[in-house]
Order: sequence, then structure tokens, then C-alpha cells
Amino acid sequence: MTGIGAQTGRKIWIDLDNTPHIPFFRPIIRELELRGHKVLLTARDAYKVCEMTAKFGLSPKVIGRHYGRNRLRKFMGFIYRTFQLMPLAMKERPFMALNHGSRSQLLTCNLLRIPSIEIMDYEHTVALPIDRPAWTIAPKYLPEIIPGVQQTRLRRYSGIKEDVYAPEFRPDPAILKELGLENAPIIVTVRPPASEAHYHNEEGDALFAAFMDRVCASDDVRAVLLPRSKHQEREIRTTFPRWFETSKVIIPSGVVDGLNLLWHSDLVVSGGGTMNREAAALGVPVFSIFRGTPGAVDMRLQDEGRLILIETTKDVHEKIPLRARNKEVNTGESSVRPALTEIIAHIEAILDFHAKR
Repeated sequence: MTGIGAQTGRKIWIDLDNTPHIPFFRPIIRELELRGHKVLLTARDAYKVCEMTAKFGLSPKVIGRHYGRNRLRKFMGFIYRTFQLMPLAMKERPFMALNHGSRSQLLTCNLLRIPSIEIMDYEHTVALPIDRPAWTIAPKYLPEIIPGVQQTRLRRYSGIKEDVYAPEFRPDPAILKELGLENAPIIVTVRPPASEAHYHNEEGDALFAAFMDRVCASDDVRAVLLPRSKHQEREIRTTFPRWFETSKVIIPSGVVDGLNLLWHSDLVVSGGGTMNREAAALGVPVFSIFRGTPGAVDMRLQDEGRLILIETTKDVHEKIPLRARNKEVNTGESSVRPALTEIIAHIEAILDFHAKR
């Protein structure tokens, strides 16, 4: 261990604002603790964050919740959660805060003058001046100039954020029996568009419905549908009851290991960024029905042939092949991925910078 931060150990506050943050931060938490740092962990009760933290063996302090799709309620919820976080931050006095898009944590840090690091991988996120981080860590794929980011306080890492945890994945075929898919000729995992997100575009909903109708009309295909919340599940079941008239489409009753499900799928169709990139990191064919402004990471993955962007209902029928794939080789282990090492090195350097001030 080198540097002031590594010699003395620091308290680092990590806020889990959404489900993709859980597998991403788990190896980061492990590496920080191995270096003598103490991690203060908080989480927002949104989507399936609480269930996922339990599954991954994490025990955060749960503070705040999701406030739905209404923009005014979202903004008020963001402010309210900030004030919910402040007493804990004032009591614990973390040396540094770390997140992957937690606006409430960023505003809390700015109000209490706690240095913050935001790890981000989507350059089109709308940031307010009040919730901008002190430091940013982003993939090298992102543009040289990122709106709202201080160039002198921007650090880069190789690959994509999913490379932080995908190499540690080991497949477990027991999931097929758990989901009743042992004899399914073709398995497709489907993630609906994020209907409650600020970037939601109704074109994605149309692509999602068109693909699910195609699945239900195909004899050899079973779909594992992963709604983002109970509310979205109820909406889907109410709007499209025909999808559930047979056993062609299943929704898992509890939280599943996302990487394991993706690995045992023949293809993935998703309206969300993280699941698309997880599939790409594992070498599973993936088709994005996200219809917001595409990010540089997704464009790079498309250029590399690791992801296909679906733009029209015609694409749904012509660009998505419903066929089985060879699952003999775990491509998640096939290459050296320095993302985790580089991110930890950046965090340590930033800790040292502030320790010397």
C-alpha cells in the first residue's frame, strides 16, 4: 500500500442508488477494505435494491425511496432524501464519498463540504450545478469533453463498468431448474424500458411490445421477463395479459443472479444500459431497445459487434435472430480487464490528494 490514504485508512461513504450499483461496487468495497479503508454503506429503497443487497451479502443503511415518474415528485424526492442523508453524514464524517449517479449523496456532500467522486458511464445525464461531484471517473470510451465535468478532475479507466465484476462471474446451471427452463430450446432474457426514468422514450415501449409478441408467437422460445419494479410488473400484466396465458413468459418471483441468468440465455433484449453491457461483457448476443440518446459506450460496443441497437419494429423482426448459442466457453473470463485496478488506483490517488491538503 502506498500514499497517505493507504497508510492511515479513510472512511469512504458509498451510496447504492440503483440495482446495477450493487454488483459494481461489491468488488470495489472489497478492494478498499483490503487497503485498510472503512466503508460506510447506504442505499435507497428503489426498484429491488434492498433484495439485491441481501443477496450479495451487503448490509447498507437504507435511507429514502423512489418517488415515481412524475418529474416534480422526483425533484422533491431528491431534495428530501438529501436532508434524510445529512444527519448520518454529519455523524459519521466520511473522508470521501463515492457513487455511480446518486444525486442526493452529491448534494449532501456539496452542502457539507465532503469531497465526492462520481463514477459515470453515460455522458448525456442531465446534471444540476448543485449536485455535481468534486471528481469524476469515466470510461475512456466517453468523449474528451463531458458536459458538466471538470476536465482537470476527470480520470479515465479502460473498458466498461461491467468489466469491474464480470471477470469474477462463474456460471451455475441450477438457475435453469429454479426457473423451470431445463428443457427450453431457446431462452431470451428481456428487460423492459425504464418507464419511470427521466430519459424514458415511448418508442422503446413499442419495440418492447413488438418483441414480446414475436416471442409469444415462436414455438421454441421461452422468455424471462425482468420488470424493474412491482409497479411496472402490474402494468405489464394488466396491459398484456395474453403474454401470460401460457408458460412462454415467466417473471421470477424473487431476485435472481443477473449475470448467471444472462449467461444461460441465448440472447438478451433490454431497454436498459447495464443489462445490455453485462451481456456484452459476457459475450452473449444483446439487442438494445433503449430509445433515448445513445451513449458513447453503447456506440463503441455496436462498432465492435458486441451490441446491436434496435430502432424500429422492422428491426425487431429482421435484426434479432431467435436461435440457440454455444454456451461451452465462459467468455467472461477470456481476457484481462484492468477496469477495477484502474478505478481503485484513481480513488487512492484522490484520497491522497485530499489528505495532503
